[in-house]
Amino acid sequence: MKTITKLIPIYSMKSYSIEEINDILKGAIVGSITQKITAPEQLEMASTTEISFIGNKKYEKLWASSNASVAVVNEDISIEPGENRAFIKVKNADLAMSQVLELFAPPTPLFNIDIHPTAIIDETATICNGVKIGAGSYIGPKVVIGDNTTIYPNVTILDECTIGKNTVIWSGTVIRERCHIGNDCILHPNATIGADGFGFRPDPQRGLVKIPQIGNVIIGNNVEIGANTCVDRGKFSSTILGDGCKIDNLVQIGHNSKLGKFCIMAGNSGLAGSVTLGNGVIIGGSASIKDHTTIGDGAIVGAGSGVTGDIPAGKTMLGYPAVEARDALKQWAILKRLVNESKK
Repeated sequence: MKTITKLIPIYSMKSYSIEEINDILKGAIVGSITQKITAPEQLEMASTTEISFIGNKKYEKLWASSNASVAVVNEDISIEPGENRAFIKVKNADLAMSQVLELFAPPTPLFNIDIHPTAIIDETATICNGVKIGAGSYIGPKVVIGDNTTIYPNVTILDECTIGKNTVIWSGTVIRERCHIGNDCILHPNATIGADGFGFRPDPQRGLVKIPQIGNVIIGNNVEIGANTCVDRGKFSSTILGDGCKIDNLVQIGHNSKLGKFCIMAGNSGLAGSVTLGNGVIIGGSASIKDHTTIGDGAIVGAGSGVTGDIPAGKTMLGYPAVEARDALKQWAILKRLVNESKK
């Protein structure tokens, strides 16, 4: 049997009593322990000094074989913690566990100096209070960077961009000219904001002619952009991401697309040009959305689906091409039955 090796974090250890943790979670303690909790961990790998969580009833069966002394659980859990173990009951274990993770989070990389001497900052740029800029970063002409924003090493921010307050931009990110990023955003490593949209037209004499992309990208507040994700600039006007959008790694957002507030796009999904998403739209992993498509508020596109037409608000779509979820499930059931009958 393969042995799982657990690595011990090198950052300084934190420890809390169950009561101190519950002071933050505002839950109800069931059971009793005396030892301090030193870290969060998944049920299968937790030790007796670690806290885990049970966010779904199907994982209750793992509690008996887990070494965790404490678990954050939903109020409707159907098992007891057992001797010398405890539960912290809360309304939503997943949300509560995010608070636990924040409590034990190690510090972010340190800046020994706020603005590294190897950073290149144009004399016309405006750098506001509390800004940190790492080694090898480039800040172009007329860029404005808001208060308390952190720019890690080797970031490129080109001419006339604006970056809001309290935003974090990780290494390798490129923000091209005239793009605007809001407050409290996070851009993960190697994100590219404002690259040219994919625009070409055939010409009998010149072959494929490149269409100039003269727009920009506007990103709202509290937006998170994953690693290696690309948000293309508009051909004209702007590609827009509304407040609170969360974009995973390796996502493509095409030129002139417009996302409402609090949209989610999972990894490897993509929007072609001029797609419009309403508020609260969820796009599953590896889903692809055709150009000039509109998806209404609260709609869900399942993983791997291919959307070729508009989707009304609130609908859930599955399949390739995507159809309403209940229709897709019926089609799959029929196909499965036909295959089984053909084997008889």
